[in-house]
Amino acid sequence: MSSGYPIAPIDLSALRTVSLKERGGKVRQDDFASVYQRGSGVKGLLSSLPHILAGDTFRSVVQAISEARAMGKPVIWGMGGHVIKCGLAPVLIDLMHRQFATGFAMNGSASIHDFEIALVGSTSEDVEAVLPDGRFGAAEETGREWNRALVPCLGAGEALGKALQSLAPDQHAPASLLVQAWRARVPVTVHIAIGTDTPHTHPAVSAEALGAATHHDFRLFCTMVAAMNGGGVYINAGSAVVMPEVFLKALSCVRNLGHEVRDFATVNLDFLQHYRPRVNVVERPHAQAGGRGYALTGHHEIMIPLIAAALIEQDS
Repeated sequence: MSSGYPIAPIDLSALRTVSLKERGGKVRQDDFASVYQRGSGVKGLLSSLPHILAGDTFRSVVQAISEARAMGKPVIWGMGGHVIKCGLAPVLIDLMHRQFATGFAMNGSASIHDFEIALVGSTSEDVEAVLPDGRFGAAEETGREWNRALVPCLGAGEALGKALQSLAPDQHAPASLLVQAWRARVPVTVHIAIGTDTPHTHPAVSAEALGAATHHDFRLFCTMVAAMNGGGVYINAGSAVVMPEVFLKALSCVRNLGHEVRDFATVNLDFLQHYRPRVNVVERPHAQAGGRGYALTGHHEIMIPLIAAALIEQDS
């Protein structure tokens, strides 16, 4: 049947082709996953991952953390509140004792959830149930004791950990990152954005204490970042805004002060990838500075224990 269109389909008979073997490919059979063997354990599971995309990214992250520890370089875990709410403090505490974590940087919500765990062993209220009548964020003990703990001469992380030494019952203290880091004298910084966290509305709040404590911690965080030169690692876990901004400002600040910070690794861990962590953690820090940024997408409650397991297996 003849077409009524004024044009005809192009003639493909003269198309030049190439040999499939000559062309090659980015995906090779040698890089495929292997089948998990029953009884091979965590090491067998991890070695079975394909050497493709996130499989190799995962291996690179584990290697970067292992190499940082071997060189005595910082491994700084920055985090949002969701990491603590997912029950990962015991995993991070263990990594701290193994020196796979040399410092922690929290946004305000992470410190609050950890503080409540230390006090009563539970956290994370049902917002939809209590927001309509204004009870959201009105927990007396949290607001009173969290605010009382902050003193201008100490950073927020150190002050909260120190206060919990006497406030946290023995049955809850082992699950608190603030408590265990304080006992190990591992630095914790808390980066407070006023108005974002529930204790900021409590009658005990002191704006002066909030500002002084978190500014102290920003400067302490700068000291941690300045030591990353030549192999340190910064991990942003579950903070889409605050910690990526804090990290980038700290990095620029210490470079401005004359500290060379290059050839380090950065990692963004989250269940979806946001613009700000991608540019401020994974990309921008390495401009003209070497090193490498990595992004791993997945739920914290799965990815962080997997990374920890890989580090422990590699270390054994």
